[in-house]
Amino acid sequence: MKNTPFTEKHIALGAKMAPFAGYNMPISYTGINDEHHAVRTNAGVFDVSHMGEFILKGENALDLIQRVTSNDASKLTAGKAQYSCLPNKEGGIVDDLLVYCIEENKVYMLVVNASNIEKDWNWISSFNDKGVEMHNISDKTCLLAIQGPNAASILQPLTDVDLINMKYYTFAKGAFAGVSNVLISATGYTGAGGVEIYFEDKDGDASKIWDAIFEIGAPKGLKPIGLGARDTLRLEMGFCLYGNDIDDTTSPMEAGLGWITKFTKPFTSSELFAQQKANGVTRKLVGFEMIDKGIPRHDYEIKDAAGNVIGKVTSGTQSPSLQKAIGLGYVQTAFATPETEIYIAVRDKALKAKVVKVPFLS
Repeated sequence: MKNTPFTEKHIALGAKMAPFAGYNMPISYTGINDEHHAVRTNAGVFDVSHMGEFILKGENALDLIQRVTSNDASKLTAGKAQYSCLPNKEGGIVDDLLVYCIEENKVYMLVVNASNIEKDWNWISSFNDKGVEMHNISDKTCLLAIQGPNAASILQPLTDVDLINMKYYTFAKGAFAGVSNVLISATGYTGAGGVEIYFEDKDGDASKIWDAIFEIGAPKGLKPIGLGARDTLRLEMGFCLYGNDIDDTTSPMEAGLGWITKFTKPFTSSELFAQQKANGVTRKLVGFEMIDKGIPRHDYEIKDAAGNVIGKVTSGTQSPSLQKAIGLGYVQTAFATPETEIYIAVRDKALKAKVVKVPFLS
């Protein structure tokens, strides 16, 4: 198992640790509910250094990104980021990712899921027939996500970069906690606001940044947060988790990701997706909330009132913010309209639920 530069910090703080994507990661510290509420109401720090980062450089860098991603990266100017996905040749999704424009038309950073680093690298490389310079910087890049409504104001004294007024999906490079060349991005996976910071662990910089964040943040209630709360926070926003809600067999059009599927240029499977947009799809990813008492879990069957299987659950939890059980799942399109009653097969029972709009938390 790999460690991040912060693993010893997590253990010292009493975190419950577990393997995740080949890394020894903190699942929780004080409890998922407590950590979840800390992020929704104040601020929390996630170690997400297990994520993958690739640098693409050269005059054909944008061309390569355009051919392998579904969104239109030509819209990006320096200092802007974009959510996108890597479609496969069968109309599924290799991975979802963030594309950062470091220098327009020349230098980009792609941020991919930890479990897919090698898979994504090989996939993108297979399309690199125009000499784009590619660097996998995953192992030397640290990533901390400081999320929550008060995150920017808590961190502002540590940098000259204007965090308070940084617009969503933009970023800047600057000094942070005395460490130079830190990329600070107004992105995150919680829907609670905040920033993500990327930096190299040179000369103990990781420890320096972690300690500075908590020295300034702890008196203001800033807490370390594990991956357990990261999952409940993202699910309340209806954000897809790769391997659960999207994978190699799911189309972005089925997954409600038509908004990142732009037909302004050709890309892998774009013709198939255009047909799906024109003709519709046979199944859709929907949000639902439980009416009967019970927690929906990944792979539970979804049924209609007659007991016919109409889909399956991809993610589910008890929402700490809403105090009710919620989930995401694929259903036949006829059952995808909000307020439609569906049934979740929990053990030998069919528990009533209803389709709702996402995000669950408005």
